[in-house]
Amino acid sequence: MTPAEAGAELRRLHVDDELLQVVNVWDVVSATAVAALPETRALATASHSIAAVFGYPDGEHISVDLMLDLAGRIARAVDVPVSADLEAGYGDPGETIRRAIGEGIVGANLEDQLKPLDDAVAAVAAAVAAAGAEGVPFALNARTDAFLRGGDRPLAARTADAIERGRAYLDAGATCVFVPGNFGEEVIAGLVEGIGWRRVSVIGLPDVPPPDRLAELGVARVSYGPITQRVALGALQDLAAMLYSGGVPPRGIRPLN
Repeated sequence: MTPAEAGAELRRLHVDDELLQVVNVWDVVSATAVAALPETRALATASHSIAAVFGYPDGEHISVDLMLDLAGRIARAVDVPVSADLEAGYGDPGETIRRAIGEGIVGANLEDQLKPLDDAVAAVAAAVAAAGAEGVPFALNARTDAFLRGGDRPLAARTADAIERGRAYLDAGATCVFVPGNFGEEVIAGLVEGIGWRRVSVIGLPDVPPPDRLAELGVARVSYGPITQRVALGALQDLAAMLYSGGVPPRGIRPLN
């Protein structure tokens, strides 16, 4: 697909009647392994996982150059649209989105870090304007940290904050609103009611309903953040422990690399 075609397809997937399920990847080999599955319609990077590849903690400690270079390598290695987790935009959301599009990225997460609402809306607007100037349809998954950074505020207050911010981000041109948190059906239903049908994106966590139920609740997208890398690293560590204890590699290993 051309970048324009990939961008249009990613935007369509976010508003389609079918839930968009995105398995996060962190390098080219993880991306090609997941992209090879017939169920894969799009991919997304995870900032936490990519930062870990280079030995950095999450939170924009990795340089924007390294983050965009690896995200671009992933985008060029697969035949499905790729969205990148670009944290809070590395100090210049518009320029970061412009550069991401140049790397073949056609969607992004952009987090608000619970900054003042006017500042957060301005960042979303800058990202949307930059994508428009590049002439490529772009799926901006505007993230609010109303739950992750909400502290001990009552659940209702955090939900109301997420809805207020989500509506503002949609008004500024965002495609979808990402509300990460480990919450159940009641909260998700409230978010969908307040923000909009097929306008809410969540992360798959133990208390979050399974994909089929998320689709019924009107969620647009579910992704998995650093969980995928943690599972892969756990399998590697378990294998190493088994080998150290005198075991041998199992039969039937798939040559995915």
